[in-house]
Amino acid sequence: MSATDVVADRVRLVLASASPARLATLRAAGLDPEVVVSGVDESGVTAEQPAALVAELARLKAEAVDATLVLDDRVTVLVGCDSMLELDGQAYGKPHDPASAVERWGRMRGRSGVLHTGHHVLVHARGERLVRAEVGSTTVHFADLDDDEVAAYVATGEPLEVAGSFTVDGLGGAFVERIEGDHHNVVGISLPLLRTVLRSLGVRWSDLWTTSTP
Repeated sequence: MSATDVVADRVRLVLASASPARLATLRAAGLDPEVVVSGVDESGVTAEQPAALVAELARLKAEAVDATLVLDDRVTVLVGCDSMLELDGQAYGKPHDPASAVERWGRMRGRSGVLHTGHHVLVHARGERLVRAEVGSTTVHFADLDDDEVAAYVATGEPLEVAGSFTVDGLGGAFVERIEGDHHNVVGISLPLLRTVLRSLGVRWSDLWTTSTP
């Protein structure tokens, strides 16, 4: 299948993620995906390296959702993602509770980490099932927060359910001094990386734009 085989109004995009930030990023880019949450239990998944871990989690999410899809005559694009922050060689996902978030920020402040996002992409077209996986990695430099700033940020609840205990597109943006790499990757889905992957699978990025896009 080549890129010219795809007709723009015959493409279905499915996002295998519950992340509001990923959905908002895709919508801001002119895409309107269906959201199907995988329900994958991440607790028992391990890997030797953080990048390998996010790749495996993205794969599990995408494959779980793929098994539930009812396909039709459209080209179906399915994207699964997972993000974690690597600090001192260790992977950090969502802290879930305030104490863990405070402890996490005690390690992060004034330092740099690498935010890894795994992308697992499947394309169903004309009876073919094409798959490609890539990991985007972005270096994040954190401000040297004092204890009161950490406590105030954690009290908002924002860092509890986001990878690495921070956001770059929300309240946590003031605590990120700079990044090296793709900004969208830190949010949870790399648009440039996804465009490249889709192109290699025969889908142009513009094929995913909605008809309402200017």
